[in-house]
Amino acid sequence: MTPVVLHVGVLALQGAFVEHVRLLRQAIEQLQPESPVFGDIDVLEVRTVEELDRCDALVIPGGESTTVSLVAQRSNLLEPLRHFVKVLRKPTWGTCAGLILLAESANRIKKGGQDLIGGLDVRVNRNYFGRQTESFEADLDLPFLPAESSLEHEPFRGIFIRAPVVEKILPPVSGEQKDEADREETVIAPAKDSTHGQGSWPVEVMATLPGRTKRLVEKVEASGLDEETGDIIAVSQRNVFGTSFHPELTADARIHMWWLRRVLDECSG
Repeated sequence: MTPVVLHVGVLALQGAFVEHVRLLRQAIEQLQPESPVFGDIDVLEVRTVEELDRCDALVIPGGESTTVSLVAQRSNLLEPLRHFVKVLRKPTWGTCAGLILLAESANRIKKGGQDLIGGLDVRVNRNYFGRQTESFEADLDLPFLPAESSLEHEPFRGIFIRAPVVEKILPPVSGEQKDEADREETVIAPAKDSTHGQGSWPVEVMATLPGRTKRLVEKVEASGLDEETGDIIAVSQRNVFGTSFHPELTADARIHMWWLRRVLDECSG
């Protein structure tokens, strides 16, 4: 039997975890002609500390961030998740609610109203695009995606459901984002000691959505972008990746393929 080289977990406490599992397996199938090593990746649902401990990489799906945080705490998974992301610095990808949980700061939250995992030095604005009835789809230009032969010129169809946005790129620090703690209706992630800390790794803006609003002037100044750039909808900091939208709710596996390549590179290095 061929040995499994990587275990990729999907946090399965609430939200679109089944859809992520499906697209990860689709991505693995599409990647196998590129390299047979992708066929040795195991995808598992994660609900316990023991399952998390098996993982080399993790996806935190879209859903309801407050619910995921609460269930993780009651399942004794919250601290192990922080250890996984912020101490071990294993590759992690959060979509929508997952992006909120991976942020070091999140606003529009009452103090004590939600726990964050952290890992990305950003402030997110929850439900920035509005309520459920204001959900929308948009064609996205994602420069980080390589040209796949069959979809070389196709934009990625982004699905935004009560979606957050990255409101501000924060300076990379080791420890808590203490300046953020003084803001109203803002919560921050606790510090975790790490020999692989994100302190020296800046946040990279991976994608923006132009033409929606220009309300977040502070965001534009903080990230060094001009006013025409638009809202930040994807960011990366070392091996932690976050998207505002839901790739898992499409049939397009390109982002999952890109991320698995990145995971394999990270874990092979």
